[in-house]
Amino acid sequence: MTPPLESPRLDRRQLLKLSIGAGAAALMPLSGLQANTVSTRARIVILGGGAAGMSMANRLAMRLSGARITVVEPRETHHYQPGWTLVASGVWQPDRTLRLNADFMPRGIDWIRQPAVGVDADERRITLADASTLTYDILVVATGLQLNYHRIEGMSTDLIGNHGIGSVYAGPQEAARTSDAIDKWLAIGGGQGLFTNPQTAIKCAGAPIKMAFTTQSRIKITGNRDDFALDYFTPSDGMFSQPWINDFLKQRFDRDNIARHHGQYLSAIDPQARQAEFTGRDGNTETRDYDFIHVVPPMSAPDFVKASDLIAKEGAFAGEWLDTDIYTMQHNRYPEVFGIGDVIGAPINKTAASVKAQAPVVEENIAAFLEDKPLPARHNGYTSCPLITDIGTAMLVEFGYDNDMAFMPSFSFIDPKEESWAAWVLKDYMLQPAYYAMLEGRV
Repeated sequence: MTPPLESPRLDRRQLLKLSIGAGAAALMPLSGLQANTVSTRARIVILGGGAAGMSMANRLAMRLSGARITVVEPRETHHYQPGWTLVASGVWQPDRTLRLNADFMPRGIDWIRQPAVGVDADERRITLADASTLTYDILVVATGLQLNYHRIEGMSTDLIGNHGIGSVYAGPQEAARTSDAIDKWLAIGGGQGLFTNPQTAIKCAGAPIKMAFTTQSRIKITGNRDDFALDYFTPSDGMFSQPWINDFLKQRFDRDNIARHHGQYLSAIDPQARQAEFTGRDGNTETRDYDFIHVVPPMSAPDFVKASDLIAKEGAFAGEWLDTDIYTMQHNRYPEVFGIGDVIGAPINKTAASVKAQAPVVEENIAAFLEDKPLPARHNGYTSCPLITDIGTAMLVEFGYDNDMAFMPSFSFIDPKEESWAAWVLKDYMLQPAYYAMLEGRV
């Protein structure tokens, strides 16, 4: 593995300015609601100990007095997933994205270290992998989502890092192997790179675009950009849900000679032949040769959630995502169930920044529900994407449900329409500490 690329150096004055700005934003209250302690004997089960689940465990442990809170999370290690693009881009080492879950798990809660495999919503019962069960009064579904590599014929995570295949989503080590695969491609001195986007909603929707940009950045360092062909495939007509950024990306890809292919998604791969099959809207397929390909798998709620009555039954999210009111975060049919994070059916919101905005809403509404009061808090859809456009520059894109035509900037010194070193520094240095503070329920 080649050593990580160096990020731009910060002098102390610049770092202090950014630290103050990031810290202020991280600690800024997201609502004017008062966090009064609620006394309750309720049994609360939180499915998942990732960003969403850990944030809720800490918030509810501080907010509720007398509750029995159980977190169902089999992993001992917490993954800082927003850092995986930096690992795959050769900037970070994978260990920088790892912490022990025990560092964040609040005292006084029950931690069950095995997966959930079933939910009986009518009986308010969770089935665990060892066939034991849990009952609940309140259920918080914070499972995250499922990566469906198997829906791409011929693809599995074992291939990542081999046969010119990369994928930033599978995990920190796979992200590192993606960086290695890019290095091997660069060493050839030229060839065809394919970058894909699937036919489903995905977490960190900007990651496929970031990988195209950071790979191009690494190619430019070699001085042989003209010897490399970069093609980007997406099933939609657009590039990004925020309209201004969508237009910017189309123009930027065209300017940088990254060919755009709309209405096509990756449906099969032949690793030995280094060929990828793409399916169009009409069902017809075409095969492309590649030297490097970045694979983004289709995604959905976990299978056991999809098999339960908690899954959406109709509409755009039917059969794939949790049936959640996107404003109150309460389940649309089971009022004692709340959803948060990547698992929910929502038009946007599959980012860690979304969890930061959703967590106080879920906390406040669970507290109100326990006191048989109307739910007072509403999520405005806030989401954020530090969109890396080059190694050393980024754009901080922030928007929400009712502001999809506009931006919701957090920092006065960062223009969301400009590529900047400051946005890159936030991504590289500042967002991880704020993320860990979020896990602890402090922001």
